[in-house]
Amino acid sequence: MVRTRNLRSVANENDENSTDTTRLTRAKAATLKVDELASKGLQSKKTTVAANPTRKRNALGDVTNATKGDAAEAKKPAKAALAPKATAGVQKRTTATTRSAAVPLKEKANNTKVVSKTGAGAIGPLKRKVTSTAASAAVKERVTEESEPAPKKVHTLEAEKKTKVEESLRVKSSNIEEDLRRKEAVPAPVAAEPAEHVFPEGVEDLDREDYDDPLMVAEYANDIFEYLRDLECNSVPNPHYMDHQDDLEWKTRGILIDWLVEVHTRFHLLPETLFLAVNIIDRFLSEKVVQLDRLQLVGITAMFIASKYEEVLSPHIANFRHVADDGFSEAEILSAERFVLQTLNYDLSYPNPMNFLRRISKADNYDIHSRTLGKYLMEISLLDHRFMAYRPSHIAAAAMYCARMCLSRGEWDETLAYYAGYTEAEIDPVYRLMVDYLARPVCHEAFFKKYASKKFLKASIVTRAWGKKQAGLLGIQNLGLTVDQISDDA
Repeated sequence: MVRTRNLRSVANENDENSTDTTRLTRAKAATLKVDELASKGLQSKKTTVAANPTRKRNALGDVTNATKGDAAEAKKPAKAALAPKATAGVQKRTTATTRSAAVPLKEKANNTKVVSKTGAGAIGPLKRKVTSTAASAAVKERVTEESEPAPKKVHTLEAEKKTKVEESLRVKSSNIEEDLRRKEAVPAPVAAEPAEHVFPEGVEDLDREDYDDPLMVAEYANDIFEYLRDLECNSVPNPHYMDHQDDLEWKTRGILIDWLVEVHTRFHLLPETLFLAVNIIDRFLSEKVVQLDRLQLVGITAMFIASKYEEVLSPHIANFRHVADDGFSEAEILSAERFVLQTLNYDLSYPNPMNFLRRISKADNYDIHSRTLGKYLMEISLLDHRFMAYRPSHIAAAAMYCARMCLSRGEWDETLAYYAGYTEAEIDPVYRLMVDYLARPVCHEAFFKKYASKKFLKASIVTRAWGKKQAGLLGIQNLGLTVDQISDDA
């Protein structure tokens, strides 16, 4: 019986909804120590539980003051309403009034957390959260009321931007108009027109028809050729440089140039490339002494430099090495290239005779036959060293004069003399040298064969037959000797 009664007491202790007054709780244990307050405290507590039979007592341990200890209760025996007030406080903690009343004033000011000694939850942050939410909502409502709707605001901004742009345009236009008025008020200085080129009497302005063609630069044609004639003096080699060459002769030079003409034809290079290559050779030999076994290296290097200077797409160095029968390596050719350019001070500004020939051909109405013969006669100056003392423009004028004489194109009139730059009397010495070369036996086979083809209108054959007749009229003697033999005898 005792054991059963004890079990029932334990079961009633764990039953929170039971109305058994014999159950002993922590609150009861605290109040039983004071005999005067026991009946009132238990009765009050019983009434409270009866009023709320369905409320769980899990929160009682969180808010009760029973944990303060026996000493605290002993010190305050006169406060009989302690238990009821605590109970009432438990019921009203969920309200906002009780919650705010339970927060100390100092903690309210600091917005800190209020935690009970029995482990109660944070009350301060909850109030702060509600307050901040309400304040933010109030601010949003106030901003919304004061501000305009979004579409209206965007439209207003666009209108303002448009207004600013229009205003800036008006300001700019007004500034431009003001500048124009100032310019009209102050007369602009009149630029002095370039003085027109004065042509001699009887000379036609052949460049007038090309003024509309920007590629012909007809306005600068006369100035360009005057500059080229002034530049000729700087590129003329020493016509007697063979005097200080121990192993070389003029005949050897002729053989080298004849071989370069063959290489030039095989690579299909421009005429300007051949003239520049020969000029590089002569200028280099005027400065340096070269042995016989290195002369071919000088020739192939000069052609390599000229092709890179004149051609759009120059042959590869391997092609020049191969055409020289692999007598020199690519490294030797490159080394010779550096040495030649250093000797010439990297000056390749050579007034090419082809430029002067084209200028004279314009005065000849671009006759294809006379210009083709003129090319052949002009290349004679490359192989015959006797032409080395004359300027390229002088040689070009003599070549065109000789070609016109061969084809019976008429006299050397004032227009031709003006555009060539030389009169008939000034051309005569060079003209005689050309006739002398044509009347003598052929000594440069590759050169003669090149212009004997139909491509060049068989210029070498035609001019040779005419040269023999003309040599007799001019009284040229010793026609049985070649140019090389004449040089050896001299």
